[in-house]
Amino acid sequence: MDRLTTLVERFHLTVQAAALPQANLIALAGPDGAPEKVVFQTHGACDTTRADEVLFAARVAWSGQTNPLMAALPDVVEMTLTDHADTLSLVLLMQQEVEGRRCGAQSVVNRLGEALIVRLLRLQIERGTTKVGLLAGMADPRLSRAIVSIHDHPDKAWSNADLAAIAGLSLSRFSELFTQTVGETPMGYLRRWRLILARQDVARGDRVDAVARRYGYGSAESFTRAFRRAYGQAPTALRTA
Repeated sequence: MDRLTTLVERFHLTVQAAALPQANLIALAGPDGAPEKVVFQTHGACDTTRADEVLFAARVAWSGQTNPLMAALPDVVEMTLTDHADTLSLVLLMQQEVEGRRCGAQSVVNRLGEALIVRLLRLQIERGTTKVGLLAGMADPRLSRAIVSIHDHPDKAWSNADLAAIAGLSLSRFSELFTQTVGETPMGYLRRWRLILARQDVARGDRVDAVARRYGYGSAESFTRAFRRAYGQAPTALRTA
């Protein structure tokens, strides 16, 4: 079960070298000058009071609050590199590219930065959280199976019973645990996920009726009503914005 690939593919992730005041991803040096910690400030820019310890700084963009996982992350995600030798090697490569400024360096930093962010997200999911939301659901080994099924197959006519079976829970226990952990019902999350994807599809130019069929709406009109309730405008407004 892959909890991250669909999210990474559906929401455009970019990592670019940036000046410290604009950066939300930094690598900090330890006493020996080697990379010691990576800090990802998910909401806002990084603290600049430790500027003398910053080895490199970058700006991460990952669709902001329209990305449900990004919205669910804590304000700060940190990784101590002494506990993760493989990620330390990745950070050292990024540092070399940023400092070397050789041709193609930005492309390399972007690709390595994507890998670094995935590692940070993976660690955050493994750590879990006590805060209600998507991150807590993805950290639960039972609920995460149902959530990944929703993410990977949004067009399927899911029922609570289907998702409960995937989670290996009784229907009543699944519905209760999902709502308590994620903060909305399974069907509520399914509807919200479909609308997030539908908004992306309409924004890139897909026909409204085709998008409505793709995500299980009985008609373009019913899709438009659901879209308007969620976003305060008709889907066609995205094309004129």
